[in-house]
Amino acid sequence: MQILFLHPNFPAQFRNLAIFLGKDNNCKVVFGTNRREGEISGVYKAIYTPSREAAPQTHHYVRSLENAVLTGQAVYRIGEKLKAEGFVPDIVYGHSGWGPTLFMKDVFPKAELLCYFEWFYHARGSDADFDPRDPLNVDDICRIRVKNAPILTDLYSCDRGLSPTHWQRQQFPKEFQDKITVCHDGVDTKFFAPKPGAKLVLPRINLDLSHVEELVTYVGRGMEPYRGFPQFMEAVALIQQRRPKCHVVVVGEDRVAYGKNLPDGKTYKQLMLEKLSLDLSRLHFTDSLPYHEYLQVLQASSAHIYLTRPFVLSWSMLEAMSVGCVLVTSKTAPVLEVVQDGVNGLLVDFFSPQNIANRVEEALNYPQEMNAIRANARATILKHYDLAKLLPQHLQWIFATKNSESIKKRQTPKISKGFAGN
Repeated sequence: MQILFLHPNFPAQFRNLAIFLGKDNNCKVVFGTNRREGEISGVYKAIYTPSREAAPQTHHYVRSLENAVLTGQAVYRIGEKLKAEGFVPDIVYGHSGWGPTLFMKDVFPKAELLCYFEWFYHARGSDADFDPRDPLNVDDICRIRVKNAPILTDLYSCDRGLSPTHWQRQQFPKEFQDKITVCHDGVDTKFFAPKPGAKLVLPRINLDLSHVEELVTYVGRGMEPYRGFPQFMEAVALIQQRRPKCHVVVVGEDRVAYGKNLPDGKTYKQLMLEKLSLDLSRLHFTDSLPYHEYLQVLQASSAHIYLTRPFVLSWSMLEAMSVGCVLVTSKTAPVLEVVQDGVNGLLVDFFSPQNIANRVEEALNYPQEMNAIRANARATILKHYDLAKLLPQHLQWIFATKNSESIKKRQTPKISKGFAGN
């Protein structure tokens, strides 16, 4: 069995699959990526580098398509090199959108092509037009339509696809949805587990909040409107006014991971710190954290705020629920697939810092009453998003091919009960 993963990041959504299959002596695993950092035992990394970026003179509607084609060319060259070295995959499994899977049916025509379909772009009805203060112009609308070009190519070319949530699958054209299975990547519930009474002490960054009784947490890849960072910061200002002993910890990089940068070059963190009156001695920015420190933040949390536009659902929300956080979260479509108000989380109006602050106060004022919500949050993850249950399903889906006799004869790898993805 030979399998080729493709993702510009490493290992991203394929982390647990690569870790498991890398331990299987019957599998040869290659991971094509643009990222040199990181390694997984038993997994060979094949680094691809596009020859250039989209040209400045390229029409701005199609720059993302040109970049996808350049990426696809680079991956094609890697594929030819692998083939010359004797590696011909039975299965190619890649993330759609950035271009690595575009030409895999050309370089490996007999391979089963699987695509991870995370998002299909719409100008209306989801993330792009969600904020009325950020209206779309005609260029935005046309550019968003063209941005789907490499994804549409993959939808046509792939043998099968997978999306992590039903909400995300519903974004894709109806005529292709039958090709797409829903299966989440899964949360390692043994690692992301509650630790009652935990206090936050991170010596590496000189952060000691062991004396703090009220700790509000927020996690994101970046700090941007897509994940409600401005509203979060406005809510923090209100919370600090009302609760002089409350501390807030923000995990994430000072950048925009999704959406637009500010036109003046400032970051949203800089903008909100200038705009609001905040007690910075009780507001702690950690930057990104390694997993074990990030876990400690969640375990010490009194209330965890997660806000999102109608967009891709973040791993961090499910990980916070697995830890048993009291989740204060936006009443938006991707969240509503998982969270029921007052049952396993507290729902808020994305655009209302006042509502966000009120529900955080509810969590802080009634810690005993929140125990049921904490327990239900973890129970939700254990029932529907547990890696130990979903990884076998994911593997079964991968190997459910009809094209290759060598794969059909091979049983799906067995997972030991002690397997942990982290």
